[in-house]
Amino acid sequence: MATVTHDGRETAYWSDESTDGPVVLFVHGSGQRHDVWRDQTGRDGYTAVTVDLSGHGESEDVDTEAGPETMSAYVADVAAVAREVDADVIAGHSLGGAVVQTLVLDGAYDPEAVVLAGTGAKLGIGEDVGALLGDDVEPILQFMRSANVLFEDTDHPAAGPTDDLMREVGIEMLRRDLSTCDTFDVRDRLDEISVPALCIVGDNDSLTPPTFSEYLADNLPDAEYAEVPGTSHMAMLENSAAFNDGLDEFLADL
Repeated sequence: MATVTHDGRETAYWSDESTDGPVVLFVHGSGQRHDVWRDQTGRDGYTAVTVDLSGHGESEDVDTEAGPETMSAYVADVAAVAREVDADVIAGHSLGGAVVQTLVLDGAYDPEAVVLAGTGAKLGIGEDVGALLGDDVEPILQFMRSANVLFEDTDHPAAGPTDDLMREVGIEMLRRDLSTCDTFDVRDRLDEISVPALCIVGDNDSLTPPTFSEYLADNLPDAEYAEVPGTSHMAMLENSAAFNDGLDEFLADL
């Protein structure tokens, strides 16, 4: 683990050994932490860097209200790590994809390209999910373990460890993250994100459906669309081979 100090706090990140390829900084989604990207690290062709957003994993927290204030804090986390490692590409999943879009739109960092995985230009949690965000994490985990929410295959080997990650991060962070997603909407600014973008999504994702990624690909100035077969929201874990193939092809074309 390494840390970078910024804005009065420390943000933790992890990095592969250096390679000849680009530096790709991976940003996790709601209620997760850096190791949700474990199947994208230690690979040939690029140097993977993963980050814990404020209050997740090993990173210090901030006292922010859910919504734009929290989003700004997360953008600052990612920008600080990106500058520290000289990131070429920034990849974000779900909430992390919203953070990446905001980072570029705010001019906090200027990557050569972005990867937007299982995300959208507008995110919302819906009444069903919002009603489960009480004081206990188990009801929301039970909902997310239902078919086609986090995993199409609810018995996938990564499903249990993903639950454990969310338990460790805790209900307060999950509530803040999902409530921040609920305020995110940059549909009227997509034309400002001019860098190449890969919009990649599980073909059976019910949280951020393929239509969300199709909208991104259709409205970003320089974007391509890819689906990961046989997966739901956690496509980078459920079918990491296909996800990584899509990532590799995108990086090779830059």
